[in-house]
Amino acid sequence: MKPDRLRKPALHAQAPHRVRIIGGRFKRTPLPVPDSPGLRPTPDRVRETLFNWLTHLRPDMTTLRGLDLFAGTGALGLELASRGAAAVTLVERAPALVAQLRALVAKLGASQVDVVAGDALAVAARLPPGGFDVVFIDPPFDAGLHARALAAIRPLLAAGALIYVESGAPMDEAAARVGLVSVRAMTAGHVHAQLFTPGHLPDSADH
Repeated sequence: MKPDRLRKPALHAQAPHRVRIIGGRFKRTPLPVPDSPGLRPTPDRVRETLFNWLTHLRPDMTTLRGLDLFAGTGALGLELASRGAAAVTLVERAPALVAQLRALVAKLGASQVDVVAGDALAVAARLPPGGFDVVFIDPPFDAGLHARALAAIRPLLAAGALIYVESGAPMDEAAARVGLVSVRAMTAGHVHAQLFTPGHLPDSADH
């Protein structure tokens, strides 16, 4: 499927100090953004476009199992939970952010959300194969983790899964190496946002 490519106005370079859940059960819940190296939450308007994509492709979110691999403030995973996902796993290694996420999940009564503390790639290696329908990958842009994260989550994908990647450059080549194809894409300033789904693994991955 040919990606839909949209161009949005440039984003502010500095991360906001608060974002909010924009839809569903927890709509308008503020998510504090502490000063933390590499923390750059997805802006409201980009998340709105992303969830328009997800709603179009998977109208019934009540059966979805989500994974937010570099959770940060939890903006992506909690947005999915707010819209009725059956289960959401948030993975974060920074102790202060883990504590903030757990407090927020308890406050919201979001019993379907599990907060896992640890390194994203190490945690991914322990997660159940085929266990996720939606995966969010949004690590710090300069950490060199995007391609490794795509490879790490490939075994975790259920049939027809959707994988959202936010990065500083298009990730088509890295995604293709692990058998993922782009179905939606947009550019917002320096941010490239793409939605992938499993295709056929390239021949080299079979050897």
